[in-house]
Amino acid sequence: MHNRLYFNMDNQKRDDIFQKIVLEQNRIGYYNLPNENINHILEFADNFDKKIETIAILGIGGSSLGSKAIYEFLKPTNKLIRKLLFFESTDPLNILSILNNINLDKTHFLVISKSGETIETISIFKYIFSQKPDSKNYTFITAKGSNLDKFAKDLGSKLFYLPDNVGGRFSVLSVVGLVPLALSGVNIKSLLVGANKINIAFFNKKRIYSQLIDKAIFYASNHERYRINCIFAYLESLKYFTEWFVQLWGESLGKKQRHSACNVGLTPIGLIGPKDQHSFLQLIMEGKRDKSVTFIKIKDFKSNLKVPNIKLSNLEALDIVNNIPFSKLINMQCNSVKEALLALKEIPIDEIVISKVDAKSIGELIYYYELLTSLIGELLDINTYNQDGVEAGKTILKGKLMKY
Repeated sequence: MHNRLYFNMDNQKRDDIFQKIVLEQNRIGYYNLPNENINHILEFADNFDKKIETIAILGIGGSSLGSKAIYEFLKPTNKLIRKLLFFESTDPLNILSILNNINLDKTHFLVISKSGETIETISIFKYIFSQKPDSKNYTFITAKGSNLDKFAKDLGSKLFYLPDNVGGRFSVLSVVGLVPLALSGVNIKSLLVGANKINIAFFNKKRIYSQLIDKAIFYASNHERYRINCIFAYLESLKYFTEWFVQLWGESLGKKQRHSACNVGLTPIGLIGPKDQHSFLQLIMEGKRDKSVTFIKIKDFKSNLKVPNIKLSNLEALDIVNNIPFSKLINMQCNSVKEALLALKEIPIDEIVISKVDAKSIGELIYYYELLTSLIGELLDINTYNQDGVEAGKTILKGKLMKY
């Protein structure tokens, strides 16, 4: 992954924030996930029932968005052995639609909830379990000692434990993401190699170190002016990565400061080019100057698909695209938008270039954004890892359900 930045900060600021992140490693578990022993996951996947064709994930937010982002990124170009499906909503039409399109006898369900008390997840599980009450059809991923842990043990199903110091939205490189991805056929070793590449480069102060810290300092220093941060990804299969990014930033960076009464935050927006060039780009170009933009593009699509060299009546003006590879065309579109924004000299932009569509590359990208989130959170003087705003809504819902 190559990242070109347009921000430069002084070394003292870099050193101060770096030392804080180094100390944070002692209590925040996601930093160490790229080096975790995954042999138990690989063994589970290798010995998994060959008759199973579909892995259905029952989880919401951090329990599903990360694995979905990686799976959907890799699916178009990688030969995967099982389909992943996601039950993420209590929408009854969505639940029935998914169930109507799977063979229950060839589906295995992963029930993922760290607390074991996620209302959406357990509600959906209750319905599916009423249809298929067999322990061998389920694997549970939860915290040790949770009520879901106790239930799974009583049921006699397979269990994986999420470390206590790894929060949901930072859990994709733990068993939460690695188990379903391994079962689908994703090379999770390569995924972690990519993540560890960023980890090593950052903590050994290689090139990515200054790039990440400079970007974080810029965002934090200008959070009142540039409140909205847009990812403009030029690959359709990065759509679900942008959804993961929205949760990561929304739930991590929208907080009250530790040492003041101020509420701060950066609003994340996920965009896919060229599609969103024909909609949201107008707002960026001529709307309020409160946005920064990160372009993400692919260096090598591994595709020879070209625009045919044919002429169409009355469309001769567009013969300029003839013989152009689609991979070249989409990156030309990305570069053109980038140059148009640079010409304005009012909108901060940077660019991330992914070498190719593989597990290593998405592992790099995931860990890069996790680190960036932690850096910005520390600079904003907030607790990046709690989510009291979300918990307040859950408490109200439980009260309503008890009354009902």
